Amino acid sequence: MKRWLTAVALAAGLSGVAAFAQNPFKGKGEDAKPAAADKKADKKDAKADAGTVRVAHIKFGGDLDESPVPAESLFGPPEENFGMMLGRIKKAAKDDNIAGLYLDLEGFSAGYGKLHELRAAIANFKKTGKKVFAYAEDYSSKAYLLAVECDAIALPESGGIELVGMRAEVTFYKNTLELLKLKADVLKVGDYKAAVEPFLRDSMSKENREQIESMLDDNFTNEMVNPIAKGRKLDAAKVKEIIDQGPFTATKAKSLGLVDSIVYDDQFADTMAKGLGAKAVKVERNYGKPKAQKLDLSNPFALLEMMGGGGKTVRESKEPKIAVIYAVGSINSGKSGGGNPLLGGQSVGSETIVAAIRQAEKNDTVKAIVLRVDSPGGSALASDVMWREIINCKKPIVASMGDVAASGGYYISMGCKKIYAEPGTITGSIGVFGLKLVTGGLEEWGGMKTEVVSRGKNTGVTSSTFPWTESERKSMTEIVEAVYDQFTSKAVEGRKAAGVDMTKEKLLKIASGRVWTGRQAKANGLVDELGTLDDAIAGAKKFAGIDPSKEMELLILPKASSFIEQLMEGEAKMPFGKMEVSALQLPGMEKALRMAAPLLNTRKDFVKALLPYSVEFK
Repeated sequence: MKRWLTAVALAAGLSGVAAFAQNPFKGKGEDAKPAAADKKADKKDAKADAGTVRVAHIKFGGDLDESPVPAESLFGPPEENFGMMLGRIKKAAKDDNIAGLYLDLEGFSAGYGKLHELRAAIANFKKTGKKVFAYAEDYSSKAYLLAVECDAIALPESGGIELVGMRAEVTFYKNTLELLKLKADVLKVGDYKAAVEPFLRDSMSKENREQIESMLDDNFTNEMVNPIAKGRKLDAAKVKEIIDQGPFTATKAKSLGLVDSIVYDDQFADTMAKGLGAKAVKVERNYGKPKAQKLDLSNPFALLEMMGGGGKTVRESKEPKIAVIYAVGSINSGKSGGGNPLLGGQSVGSETIVAAIRQAEKNDTVKAIVLRVDSPGGSALASDVMWREIINCKKPIVASMGDVAASGGYYISMGCKKIYAEPGTITGSIGVFGLKLVTGGLEEWGGMKTEVVSRGKNTGVTSSTFPWTESERKSMTEIVEAVYDQFTSKAVEGRKAAGVDMTKEKLLKIASGRVWTGRQAKANGLVDELGTLDDAIAGAKKFAGIDPSKEMELLILPKASSFIEQLMEGEAKMPFGKMEVSALQLPGMEKALRMAAPLLNTRKDFVKALLPYSVEFK
């Protein structure tokens, strides 16, 4: 009751703020427009539209998170995820009033999995006979690799293209830990299990360099050189020669054939009109993007209803469906959440995913399930709990891998009947390790002294003050090796069940923590098909005995929490931006903290199945 009254009070307080934010001048006559003026404006618009075609504008910025989002939003338009943005492209393709697509690529930075999925979506859009135009003031490497799938690429005279090749950076923190009197105590299985290397070494191991170079070569050829050569009609050798000259000004990019026109934003509409053979174009800004719900914000109960996700009651249809369950972020036991409050990101909770699988299994309208994985892994225990639920599910489950599905991300995928990966997906990394950060040296340097009284030889296993003793290390090593044996044995079972000729001996040669691209993983039998989420959905239909081309509803799980539910759980995000932390402004500090967070999260268990995901190919 107390929580309910608190929520009502909050709603009442926020109603005034939200109402003012929506219309700060309400009551001053600004909305009073004569009906005659409206009619004149309509006639004027109709005359202006003669000979004009419409173009759908969609902005792709940031890394395009895939997590399910709430249907309602307390402040501004509802959140939008990657799947919703793909849906907007499909909607534009089917819209007879839309003649083309305008992609605004400023700030685009998604991984190669999503990049391939977007290129496939653009290719499907173009099959309708409509054209696609790309524009950005400055093209990042990823933005340009998406733009080359378009019919025309434009940028302003002062803009440029940051196309300089592909690079992977690995930062090592061993010396920093020593300066801080800290030590990482580590147990690992797998020569290629490089997630803990930055804490133990000051340079790359031979094995880690080998796997990074292998993936870099594969991605450089197939995700950069070949798409540019195909899209811009250039020889592959010429593309490599051009890349070595980057970055480029707009003028140089045009002279080399990398772009089609140099225009400013206000001139781009004329460029698109010319490309479409039309007199003019009307740009439908933010086409298909969800709009903010209009409510009587003077009524706190109406606002409370929206905060609770009850703006509109949508009854689930009785039509057959495919459930799509999203596993996005690092893996942990318990509920999924928003990751580190200072650093953002998402986490995959075993409790949440298990509940979603059971919900889909009990739903009679759900005929098959697709598990969409975009995760570098995390807790080995949580990964195994989810794997168990997957193999026990009586309905067919197909895995679809996004940008990354490695280590624990691969663990939960291998229980599915079939695995689809994008060509550039980072996957594999079949290996485990145990880790704890020992703070005793720092405590001693700070004047602290810890004395121990215990009964039992291995009571210091969970102590952060002291490293593992010989006896504790022996016991922990047995646990880590046992988890690795479970991981590899279950991977073999999963591959055999999918029809792959796999033995334990074969798997061990490609396991040991080694990371592969999707193309390499398919060649090695770790995944079954290269394809998008749509391809995986079609595969799931086939397992359910349904025509893969049949249009079906999708049940998206897990359901995103409403604002009021997040508030009660202490996870609500306020609309005032992320907290600024001075430490994050230090060079390399944000990267270090993002990498360390899941590694050092040992609340539930010390054994990790985690990718060295801080390695980014950019």
